[in-house]
Amino acid sequence: MKILYAIQGTGNGHISRSRDIVPLLKQMADVDVLVSSLKNTPTLPFDIDYHCKGLGYTFGKKGGIDFWDSWKKAEFRKAQKEIRDLPIEKYDLLINDFEPISAWAAKIKKIPSVSLSHQAAVLHKKAPRPKHPDIPGRAVLKYYAPTDEQYGFHFERYAKNIFSPVIREQIRKQEVQELGHYTVYLPAYSSQKLIRKLSRFSEVKWEVFSKDATEAYREQNVHIFPVSNQAFINSMASSEGVLCGAGFETPAEALFLRKKLMVVPMKVQYEQQCNAAALAQMGVPVMRNLKEKHLYRIREWINSMQRIEVDYPDETEKILRRIVEKYGQIKESKDPSLELSR
Repeated sequence: MKILYAIQGTGNGHISRSRDIVPLLKQMADVDVLVSSLKNTPTLPFDIDYHCKGLGYTFGKKGGIDFWDSWKKAEFRKAQKEIRDLPIEKYDLLINDFEPISAWAAKIKKIPSVSLSHQAAVLHKKAPRPKHPDIPGRAVLKYYAPTDEQYGFHFERYAKNIFSPVIREQIRKQEVQELGHYTVYLPAYSSQKLIRKLSRFSEVKWEVFSKDATEAYREQNVHIFPVSNQAFINSMASSEGVLCGAGFETPAEALFLRKKLMVVPMKVQYEQQCNAAALAQMGVPVMRNLKEKHLYRIREWINSMQRIEVDYPDETEKILRRIVEKYGQIKESKDPSLELSR
């Protein structure tokens, strides 16, 4: 059986999941990997067979997406050509993590396709929603990378085909400590804006991982670091708490590590607003933005000892086996005890 596994390269969550998913999938079938919208190629434990421009987005500096810059950089004709040229007919199945080029190529050429993503769970009717509906935002999630069948990951199991997060082996094996600092990842804010806001809490050591930093430096009590997978994991695992956007992978990993967590969802980003609603139901504090009137929430969070208990078992292999067996035959025989109930 030949499978194309396709990854959305914008943001860190899709790439993070792939570090565990692709090696497992390669044990079950012949697998090629496609990545789109990836600006810098990270060190991954597998080869990338297709690089596509795709249709990504640009983070702003004030808490949201830079829609104008995203529109300017969107090459729709190139994306159409990538869809036409992708040899999707070589594959028996597409497994897709919110990647549009392969999804539309499979749809047009009628190749079986499965979503294996957080977005698939967010779209489910039983998943939490923000109070204010966002019809355009929901439409983007639904039609950006359409597939025949959906398997989703979320913070809690809201339905049959929704599973607990993929917690990377790196995280599961990480030594957990509390060394006194707080780890920050808010890519929709500039380093300077974060320094201005966080330096007010002068008794706290902040370790900020910033998309616009090329080298490490310090201003007052705020330490700025370039985004680095291992450095971020080390910081998070040894922190008192994690302040981050309302994405999926980072909050899930922070919860798994039993860290205090506070999230700031990106503005006009429907998926993060849904995530924030789900986390709020679990008891995680949510800040609307970093405006002056909301900063007292950070003080409350620093002084709080609240930690949310979660149970995120390692079931990635079982989910992959369930998908592969439904559409073909597994390359190697595995322990029958790993089967998911159907």
